[in-house]
Amino acid sequence: MSRSPDTVTLVDVVVIGAGQAGLSAAYHLQRLGASFVVLDANPAPGGAWQHRWRTLTMGDVHGIATLPGLDVPEAVDDAAARDFVPAYYAAYEERFGLPVVRPVRVSAVEDADPGNRGGDLLIRTDAGVWRAPAVINATGTWERPFWPSYPGASSFRGRQLHTHGYEGPEDLAGLDVVVVGGGASAVQVLGEIAPLAASTTWVTRREPVWRVGDFDPDAGREAVALVEERVRQGLPPQSVVSVTGLLLRPQEARAAAMGAYERHPMFTRIEPEGVRMADGTFRHADAIVWATGFRAVLRHLAPLHLREDTGGVRLVAREDAHTPTTAARDHRVQLVGYGPSASTIGANRAGRVAARSAVRVLDDRAAA
Repeated sequence: MSRSPDTVTLVDVVVIGAGQAGLSAAYHLQRLGASFVVLDANPAPGGAWQHRWRTLTMGDVHGIATLPGLDVPEAVDDAAARDFVPAYYAAYEERFGLPVVRPVRVSAVEDADPGNRGGDLLIRTDAGVWRAPAVINATGTWERPFWPSYPGASSFRGRQLHTHGYEGPEDLAGLDVVVVGGGASAVQVLGEIAPLAASTTWVTRREPVWRVGDFDPDAGREAVALVEERVRQGLPPQSVVSVTGLLLRPQEARAAAMGAYERHPMFTRIEPEGVRMADGTFRHADAIVWATGFRAVLRHLAPLHLREDTGGVRLVAREDAHTPTTAARDHRVQLVGYGPSASTIGANRAGRVAARSAVRVLDDRAAA
């Protein structure tokens, strides 16, 4: 869509991001009768799913959550997740005629009148400016991969890559590979790499927690509640998998039999030809894969000063006691795809609550 950078468009609510949480919020805003727009930085539908590695299949992800109002089509296990999920999201946008504008990159969200903290917000982008009383932020984490800093990293002569840029195991065939990270992505990557690599070494800061028993809906709700408690306190959110535990899938049995899931404590430094382990021994490495997760993409919200001294954005619940989405420091801003709603377990519910909370901002202003 071609727009002048000086164009200002008025709407009731601006949704930033068209992943699962953003689309869920848009669906409920539409049902509530609000005027809104969804601004998406990606060139096509699919959110972060369109960027997942090539070999990640629907069998690997155990399916996806159904968006409100449209069931997920049946998927074969070997369907590429980065093709299947974007196709579903595209069909969803079309089915409900959602006003998604892309590609649009938001640079800042700020007060239209700096002297009136409760007034409209300006959403500045590379495609013009939107003005609205409320914002639902659904930018997720994909664009902010976390690379830990370790001594000697710049001296390493091999290849370093983050799962953000991982495409599949073939490029690592025949190499000595160190995989860093204690989450589900590290387990999945090890499962693919180990059968092809010359060797793999798995290192984590903490001992991995393996799940025992099925992950039923009750367990899912308990996991989300634990992550919700952190955002209620204004602490930086942790991933839901950090409280659900890890589970080996059948396709990872071969890697397990090869010993790929023998965990080692984090190395102390990186050297030109490998890593120095905590016990002083040396491990040769041709490549280091950082499966170290992502951080929330919130820099564009910095003008609103939403962060607490504890480092996170504290969220409160205005419409649903079990789902905090409202920024405690500014009730005009809803955060979805943040903390507990960064998972498929909580994103749909958060989208509904955020939409209702955003409309409440409009109602409160009309009643004032």
